[in-house]
Amino acid sequence: MSQMKSEALKQTPSQTVGPYFAYGLTAGQYGYPHTAIADTTLTDAETEGERIRVEGIVYDGNRDPINDAMIEIWQADAEGRFNHPEDTRRPNAHFTGFGRCGTGTDPENKFWFDTIKPGSPEEGEAPHLNMIVFARGMLVHAYTRVYFSDEAAANAADPVMQSVPEERRRTLIAERRETPTGTVYRFDIHMQGDDETVFFDV
Repeated sequence: MSQMKSEALKQTPSQTVGPYFAYGLTAGQYGYPHTAIADTTLTDAETEGERIRVEGIVYDGNRDPINDAMIEIWQADAEGRFNHPEDTRRPNAHFTGFGRCGTGTDPENKFWFDTIKPGSPEEGEAPHLNMIVFARGMLVHAYTRVYFSDEAAANAADPVMQSVPEERRRTLIAERRETPTGTVYRFDIHMQGDDETVFFDV
């Protein structure tokens, strides 16, 4: 009977989130012939509301753009209604409110969403987008919110915004500008550093 030799087992490498998003989650954006449940355009010709684009760059701690991040947004429609079973108000049939974008196909590594400006979901709550950030090296994705620079009064009363230290609130504000192609809100995400975006534990 042979004796089994005892060998010390080595720890396997840790697994990070990404960069593995493109094929399964943003397939169309990367040219794969598969249907995704969401992409960068949240509207169709019948969607009601003010058309806007939200765009930005995800930066790492060295202020370098991250070229393989993925961003998801979930938002209310122009009347503040979420496409969610717990929202008993009738949602806009031409607006799901969910979008997804990878940063790897843009020359500047930008993310972008062509959508509508959301309404206020609840009394006292400012219009906003809920945003999730996936990136390499992150074991857990990060949650943040995008508020709008032209909603100063509503932002000042919003309870979530008020829970953030005043000097950090600017990291949650998308700046509005008018361009030849329409309204654009710029929202850059800083994963670390002096300008680190506020992320929420949800």
